[in-house]
Parts: sequence; structure tokens; C-alpha cells
Amino acid sequence: MSLRPVEKSFDLSFLIATWFGCGFFPFAPGTVGSLAALVIAIALHFNYGSGRLTFLLLAAILLLPGIWAADLVAKRVQRTDPSIVVVDEVIGQWITIAGAATLNWKSWLASFVLFRLLDIWKPAPARQFEKLPGGIGIVADDVMAGVYGALGIFLLDRFHFF
Repeated sequence: MSLRPVEKSFDLSFLIATWFGCGFFPFAPGTVGSLAALVIAIALHFNYGSGRLTFLLLAAILLLPGIWAADLVAKRVQRTDPSIVVVDEVIGQWITIAGAATLNWKSWLASFVLFRLLDIWKPAPARQFEKLPGGIGIVADDVMAGVYGALGIFLLDRFHFF
């Protein structure tokens, strides 16, 4: 996909939708977006003691701007769910991480892998949410994958896997 030069210039919708350029990574941009969210979560945890509530709040705060940006970028590149839009992966990854009460290398890794698998698999109703119009559909399926991921991580945590 090529963007006209004017569309490559600074634009808030592209900045948010591509999560500061992660979406322009040449392969697996969704995975790169999830990894960026994970790195931010780890940094917040180790530097400020951030935990579940912080990650849920970050996801909630980013939700509306993410939908707006995803919608605008999808319209500008004329695709229903362009691969450059990765803000949805960021939101979903933070929701998944919020499922863990114990934060260590095992829970970070499990949350990353579990979210990526659920985002790719899209169990119902995530796949149906993907069919919603515009930015809502782009983001909603990843929110649902994040909820499933959070439940999975919560259960793994409760059974002391971390």
C-alpha cells in the first residue's frame, strides 16, 4: 500500500492509528504494535509500580481516540481494516495484561502470546465484531480478544502459573 506524500506527513490520526509508526513495520505490524504496548506496560510497571488498573485505564483512555483514528486512516487509505492500523492491538494487549495480578516475565510473555493467538484466531464474538462499520469494527474485535486474553491470564494466575 502506498500513501500519497501528503498522507505521510505528521497527522494525529496516523500517529495514533499506527501507534507512532509501529504499523509501518514491513512485516507483522500487529505483532509490533502488541510488542510496543507490552514494552510500555513493562516500563510503567518497573518505573512506577503500575498494575492492572493502570493498564485498564490506558486501554479505556485510548479507546475513543483509537476508534476515531482507525476510522479516519481506513477511509484515507481506502481499506476496511488496513494492516498499518495497530492501535487496536495496543488496546487489546493492555486489556490482556490487566488480567494478571502477578507481573513477571512469565505473565508478560503469556499475555503477549495469548493475546496474539486470540487476535489471529478471533473466537466468537470477536470475528462478528470485526464486521462492525469503520473504526468500531477495527477496534472491537481486538477489545474482545483482549477480554478473552485477560480471562485466560486471570485463570492462569489463579492457578499459580506465574
